[in-house]
Amino acid sequence: MTQITSLPILDFSQLDGTAEQQQAFLQKLSRSARDVGFFYLINHGVDTALSARVQQLSRQFFALPEDDKQRVSMIHSPHFRGYNRAGSEVTRSQPDWREQFDIGAERPALPLQAGEAGWKRLQGPNLWPEALPELKPTLLHWQKEMTAMSQRLLRAFAQALELAPDAFDPLYGEKPNEHIKLIRYPGQTAETTSQGVGAHKDSGFLSFLLQDQQRGLQVEVEPDRWVDALPLQGAFVVNIGELLELASNGYLRATVHRVVSPPNGQDRLSIAFFLGAQLDAVVPVFNLPEKIASLAHGPASDPLNPLLRDVGWNYLKGRLRSHPDVAARWYQELQQQQQPQHTA
Repeated sequence: MTQITSLPILDFSQLDGTAEQQQAFLQKLSRSARDVGFFYLINHGVDTALSARVQQLSRQFFALPEDDKQRVSMIHSPHFRGYNRAGSEVTRSQPDWREQFDIGAERPALPLQAGEAGWKRLQGPNLWPEALPELKPTLLHWQKEMTAMSQRLLRAFAQALELAPDAFDPLYGEKPNEHIKLIRYPGQTAETTSQGVGAHKDSGFLSFLLQDQQRGLQVEVEPDRWVDALPLQGAFVVNIGELLELASNGYLRATVHRVVSPPNGQDRLSIAFFLGAQLDAVVPVFNLPEKIASLAHGPASDPLNPLLRDVGWNYLKGRLRSHPDVAARWYQELQQQQQPQHTA
């Protein structure tokens, strides 16, 4: 295989073209997802003016006075929604130097009875800043567009695996995990941390990143060899999450990535969208054609942080590790609750 020095570029409009163009897209999608696990997606159909407005409002949010941001701090949300100041989230036991604002699907909280699965608490309403009222309708509009586009791409993945186009549909059903993260990375000096966010994999089906012009995202294409995912105007950076790696028995690749902090005096803004399965789903191993299955060698699961096929538990496990302050406030009584046995 040729050494990878940059991310491949996929043109989503090919799916609306001739049969030959559609097949070319599916082949490149399969190859990119297996060899790299990351790619740029252009001509994706999401309104560019809307995305630009999301970026503009995100900068306005991070420029709000600290008191306004703390009123929507994640510590107030058992659903892991809201604002985190830089250094409050951890990856691989080290603080990530980024401030961020998380929202999910706008749904009512589920009633939780004694002994019921703790992941049910993950569903619930978002926190919204009163000082920036336009943020809520704009983000929910963008979330709706991103969900529709990402589900279409997920159906293309099913076709690339020679499955029925709707093979993954039952996993997200009527309540897909729709997660937006607004992220600002402040500049750092050589004497301070360079960890904008530590090396990790994403846990859902697909992740989409809208970047500004500041570099920082890096992809581990081989052990200890990193490639910059440089900003590309009008494109989303897309990567495979662990759910697709699980579902394809490791044929598709969830790739480790990280963000290096920008230099002192600069910052970096990125908007991430994550599509995941509904919380009560259990991810199966799909029966792939032999020519594809023979190249699948099982998902890569960390023994210290094993993948769980139970979506709700897998997602909760990640949230508890990343946000120990929220875990301590809202989940102490659930720490001893029995975990599922559906490990990868």
